[in-house]
Amino acid sequence: MPSISYQLYCSRNFPPLADTLSMLADAGFTEVEGFGGLYDDPAALKAQLDAAGLKMTTGHFGLDMVEGSPDVALNVARTMGMDAVIVPFVMPADRPTDAAGWTAFGQRLAKAGAPIIAAGLPFGWHNHDFEFKPTETGELPLDLIMAAAPDLKLELDLGWTARAGQDPVAWINKYAGRIIAVHVKDIAPKGEALDEDGWADVGHGTLDWAPIKAALDAAHVTRFVVEHDKPADHHRFATRSLAAVKAF
Repeated sequence: MPSISYQLYCSRNFPPLADTLSMLADAGFTEVEGFGGLYDDPAALKAQLDAAGLKMTTGHFGLDMVEGSPDVALNVARTMGMDAVIVPFVMPADRPTDAAGWTAFGQRLAKAGAPIIAAGLPFGWHNHDFEFKPTETGELPLDLIMAAAPDLKLELDLGWTARAGQDPVAWINKYAGRIIAVHVKDIAPKGEALDEDGWADVGHGTLDWAPIKAALDAAHVTRFVVEHDKPADHHRFATRSLAAVKAF
């Protein structure tokens, strides 16, 4: 059974963190994934995790931190005992507009990740939907990024992949061997859950999980990170999603 983690960004609107960690532990989670807003005091964060009996096995880090302060990022990762460092996003104003630009961005990620990889940690990229918008050559940004950075791993967000009109199974198959984790995320039926940006609790949306799970097993993906970008009730999301993933 793959490990099941929870992206703490889901609960950013439900402070305090200590209560969230207790809720997750009570729900049955043992792992969480961090994000940039949590890392100001790594030792204090680690103490909170320890108190709840949770491990932060992966983390999202801004590209600016990884590029400008790799030692800071590595200190956070080592303090938490992380298995991977992942960059999750590039702001719209900073996104390339053509194929050459996306290739250059992949090269930028490769350079930024070099100190992380040299320290013995995998370094990955987490996708949204914009990486599937064809460039002027017809090539997709995600392919250009991955081709330009051979050592880069991928945390494939299954929900964003599907929202982009892509088949998650095809992308799991394509990058089998480079996927270090997946974001397990579901999409509400059209017109529903508008207050939650159209996302759904895992297993309660429109994604067909049986073929996705089969592809993930074939690709030997061993970490599933549940995520919902805007849950109205993070306890509901956490408990229902964990139950669904365990039943896959």
